[in-house]
Amino acid sequence: MDTDMLIAQKNEVEEKGFLDVDIDPTLDLFAEIEKLKKEKNAIILAHLYQEADIQDIADYIGDSLGLAQKAAQTNADMIVFAGVHFMAETAKILNPTKKVVIPDLKAGCSLSESCPPPLFKKFREQHPDHVVISYINCSAGIKALTDVICTSSNAKAIVESFPKDQKIIFAPDKNLGAWINKETGRNMLLWNGACMVHEIFSLEKITRLQVRHPEAKLISHPECEEPILRISDFIGSTTQLLAYVKQSPHKEFIVATEAGILHQMAKQAPDKVLIPAPPDNSCACNDCPHMKRNTLEKVYLCMKYEQPEILMDEELRLEAKKSLDRMLEISERAGLI
Repeated sequence: MDTDMLIAQKNEVEEKGFLDVDIDPTLDLFAEIEKLKKEKNAIILAHLYQEADIQDIADYIGDSLGLAQKAAQTNADMIVFAGVHFMAETAKILNPTKKVVIPDLKAGCSLSESCPPPLFKKFREQHPDHVVISYINCSAGIKALTDVICTSSNAKAIVESFPKDQKIIFAPDKNLGAWINKETGRNMLLWNGACMVHEIFSLEKITRLQVRHPEAKLISHPECEEPILRISDFIGSTTQLLAYVKQSPHKEFIVATEAGILHQMAKQAPDKVLIPAPPDNSCACNDCPHMKRNTLEKVYLCMKYEQPEILMDEELRLEAKKSLDRMLEISERAGLI
């Protein structure tokens, strides 16, 4: 591609979210991506909800806690973040001197978008005696307004690191917050946010599945609504769900989280029967449209041309980093590494 054409394409990134460049259909993308990793000293971090091809080419696959820890530890010069925007932002917050690229800038998050920083700032100001714990699925602006970040893997440990009489605001996921309240006996003040994927599971359809598969264990992510969690056999983060399937003596599982995790479950526990929990719509599975904006082709292009790049105001980055550093410190003390 000539320089003028590349400049034109870069100018369109903000509108489209990605480099819209033709790729030779005969190109072996797996081989080319491996070559680019070596040439650019790049690492690919991928969330468990990414499509199978991206998981297979990634250097590390994990949940939000694992990805944040890996981003903080890497010696790579370039981080290719195959996930959604707030995850790539987190990597940039922790690695200001490294180049962080994302396959598609418009890979957003309904949960993050449910908590706009200006509104949350006013909410926090109304409760000055509360500390703020925010789920990592939030923007840098919310992280900057937060005392400590948590993930679904470490949320309980983070909450319990505070005295029982400490008043807490939990944002932005009301379902995760309600589950932690139940698990810890706390009464945190919850922001009214939710994940579109985890709120769409159908209790009626899952109940019918359980009748047809009486031996199957229902395993759910804590972002699911309370009626689903109430009938679940196991509740945990994506990594915890994966570990449960691998280690459990049971053979059948109904999986109530984003369907991308089924790829790793099938690879790591090939003898298990995995049934995606049905949503309350006509689709047979539950895919996050934001996660699935990323493709192998976009991963290749963002590595080759180093665009779209995550850039951030330094003052905002430093404020947001405080809450992430505190999370990583508490997680390390709790043995969650």
